[in-house]
Amino acid sequence: MKTFAAIDIGSYELEMKIYELSSKKGMKQIDDIRHRLDLGSDTYAKSMIPYEKVTELCNILNEFREIMKTYQVTAYKAYGTSAIRESKNTRILLDQIHQRTGIKIDVLSNSEQRFMDYKSVASKTEHFNRMMKEDTAILDIGGGSIQLSLFEKGILETTQNMKLGVLRLQERLNHLNASSAKIEQLIDEMITSQLAVFKKMYLKGKDIKHIIVIDDYLSVVMQKNLYENEPGYISKEGFFAYIDEMKHMTLSEIAEKYGIPGENALLLLISSILVRSLMSLTGAQLIWASGVSLCDGIAYEYAEQNKIFKVQHDFDADILSSAENISKRYMGSRKRSETLATIALTIFDSMKKVHGLTERERFLLQLATILHDCGKYISMVNLGECSYNIIMSTEIIGLSHREREIVANVVKYNHNAFEYYEALGMNSTLDAEAYLTIAKLTAILRVANALDRSHKQKFQNVKTTLKEGNLVIHVDTGDDITLEKGLFQSRADFFEEVFSVRPTIRQKKSL
Repeated sequence: MKTFAAIDIGSYELEMKIYELSSKKGMKQIDDIRHRLDLGSDTYAKSMIPYEKVTELCNILNEFREIMKTYQVTAYKAYGTSAIRESKNTRILLDQIHQRTGIKIDVLSNSEQRFMDYKSVASKTEHFNRMMKEDTAILDIGGGSIQLSLFEKGILETTQNMKLGVLRLQERLNHLNASSAKIEQLIDEMITSQLAVFKKMYLKGKDIKHIIVIDDYLSVVMQKNLYENEPGYISKEGFFAYIDEMKHMTLSEIAEKYGIPGENALLLLISSILVRSLMSLTGAQLIWASGVSLCDGIAYEYAEQNKIFKVQHDFDADILSSAENISKRYMGSRKRSETLATIALTIFDSMKKVHGLTERERFLLQLATILHDCGKYISMVNLGECSYNIIMSTEIIGLSHREREIVANVVKYNHNAFEYYEALGMNSTLDAEAYLTIAKLTAILRVANALDRSHKQKFQNVKTTLKEGNLVIHVDTGDDITLEKGLFQSRADFFEEVFSVRPTIRQKKSL
């Protein structure tokens, strides 16, 4: 058994949860400590967190450190989200915190944060599996933005981020000096246009039955008040009745009725209107306000990565599904991608002793094979550059910004002349290690691409043998492969430059 602490430095609150993690009992929460600290308002308005709030943040983290000692915590993870991520001086801020508290904070990209929130919901296995039996939307409401993800038969179909977070909307309302009577109308107007675009692009033919809500306000109310047979559940009719009652109340009356701090009443109202708008948009009949927080996802991911207990849901399948839907949106060829993946992953596996890459990099290569030609939707001439821009502009939930940039560059240099580190580094934040990963994955993808240059999937079976500085690629086909052999040499040159291994084709003719 391991005692683990998860720390979330959020936009408007700091939270630390203490867990016992074990193979037999799974994940058991033993304490939950929260401190309200509004970091987001300053970041969203001024792009900086003022010194006095940094000091307060450090004081709270020092308290957390002492609490961890009393529980004899053996491992912890601390993450910052949008308030720290969107600050202009993030690196300086993180160094100050580490020097003053001893606590190391990692900053989550939006896609990493939302994926971890998704894992926090999945940690409630029974409820999660029940909801996922039918088409479901997950609405993750943060301080700076919301993430809206659609699932079909338990598999992630698409996900989109919108700058409609509760603190950001509250900040806009403050600028408008809106009266209480106009708050609901103004919130509705601010969110309707963006949700309408989402509906037009992604909801055609979808029959969303359920909405899972992840937030810090509505979930608190829904978990405390039993609207259905179980905490957190409420029908469409029940939710609309709850909204109708709320809109006739002042903010102070809302706070008193639902037992929440006065400063949270407007944030609760904003969250509720966001959910109502999504229910109207999708026709969903049931809400589950899960009551989970990012900390649950942090602990769940730690247990998953350290193999403390077996995770039932296949999260990698969600990332692959998301990539496949991006490829489909840009008219990519699924059959061609599958052929490329088979060849590329076979080469990757045979080169393990040479390339020194991990299973995660293998996964990134697989994503690159799926997205290898998405740019042709925009331009057949500038395929590499357009593919890069599509991937960098499209959020793939579960990938860090760094990983997305690796995939985008591998796809780009599969088509374009390779740029060496001195040139690439001028326009990128990638370090030397990421650059080498790009070079290695690009070399593999180029060879795989050369073997199916005609796009006719000529090879029935591909096997590889690594021996004495040569990678022999055995192909089983009765087709003419003159084109493939002719184009293979230039691809083989770059492969040899990267790995000091020469790839060659050996054909076995099928009858």
